[in-house]
Amino acid sequence: MTEKVLGVILGGGQGSRLSPLTQTRSKPAVPIAGKYRLVDIPISNCLNSGIHRMFVLTQFNSASLNKHIKNTYHFSHFSDAFVDILAAEQTPDNPTWFQGTADAVRQTMHHLLNHDFEYVLILSGDQLYQMDFNEMINAHIDSGCEITLATIPVTAKEATDFGILKADETHMITSFTEKPNSEMLKDWSSDTGETMQAEGRNYLASMGIYIFNKELLIKIFAENPDEKDFGKEIIPRLINSYRVLSYQYEGYWTDIGNISSFFEANLGLTDEIPKFNLFDSHHSIYTRPRMLPPSKILGTTLDKTVIAEGCILQADDIKHAVIGIRARIGKGTKIENAYIMGSDSYQTLIEIEKETKLGNPVIGVGERCIIRNAILDKNCRIGDDVRIEGGPHLPDGDFGTYAVKDGIIVIKKGATIPNGTVI
Repeated sequence: MTEKVLGVILGGGQGSRLSPLTQTRSKPAVPIAGKYRLVDIPISNCLNSGIHRMFVLTQFNSASLNKHIKNTYHFSHFSDAFVDILAAEQTPDNPTWFQGTADAVRQTMHHLLNHDFEYVLILSGDQLYQMDFNEMINAHIDSGCEITLATIPVTAKEATDFGILKADETHMITSFTEKPNSEMLKDWSSDTGETMQAEGRNYLASMGIYIFNKELLIKIFAENPDEKDFGKEIIPRLINSYRVLSYQYEGYWTDIGNISSFFEANLGLTDEIPKFNLFDSHHSIYTRPRMLPPSKILGTTLDKTVIAEGCILQADDIKHAVIGIRARIGKGTKIENAYIMGSDSYQTLIEIEKETKLGNPVIGVGERCIIRNAILDKNCRIGDDVRIEGGPHLPDGDFGTYAVKDGIIVIKKGATIPNGTVI
């Protein structure tokens, strides 16, 4: 049935909660796991599920995302497969930018209708999960419903951050509330199954993943042009007048909404048996093929560390860390609880020699540094004898070349941290 499905991936808004990683790029373009971009996750899930026609809707800081998709997703000339960017555009009928998730799909609907499809699969561009959409699509068709929401059981502590719903014994959604407070929760528990209930996951949360019948989507956009958001406006209203199915998913899923969740998701990849499995041939994650050399490691002790291609590592110790493409780390350096994103290109030996003579840090991490509880964005220049040590003792704030959020120090993209700096 996937030949009847069109995938729509939402690029999101300004992504202020992921700042400063989103100061120069959109959320879906943020590097994850050392070599991928967040947008690679929903695209890979679609490809692994046999969905080969996708649109990515973008608006903010979309240049790097556009470049990544253009350089990554190429298909045979004899195939109808594509991953196309639809950027927000002002037209005589739509003089404004995207105002919400539903408004983004509404404004681009005329492009979607140029293709033959029966169902629209709407996805977020900033979530980490591995899901077979075939099962969800089959459940949608078999139930005879008009809309399906992917839902995941969550605990009471987590429930206040999500849209929470209740469903009947046939899994049809009967009520929905957006981010209920803790006092309201007692009325919103659901039968999530013995396994989930044993873990205290008694509430069904919307994952922001939807399937709509095409004709219904056309109808609701025409009837209510002022509704901007699926979760806050359209879904709660349609529950009362249409059959809306809850498709319960129980695998690993996390919403990369802020720096803390982003940091935890990346470091979680270093676990012996990670919840998100990069080493699964049935759920491959696709990204741009860069043709980089293998990484080279000289005298470094490594533990619980994921290392991407093209790195040159001379550090003393690297523990519980993700090291991104083309990363260079100098002698005597110690790294723990950190994500080093690497760089977009190599400096030549002549460039390195010139910068060194001038006393300037080169791209990468210098010698005798200590880096803990930190994220180093792409193309950073960290000098020698630098200490970057995050923790709960640090106040949140923006400090020019770096920011602090939830005790995590984020060195901004392209920042230079001089020799001997202590943060």
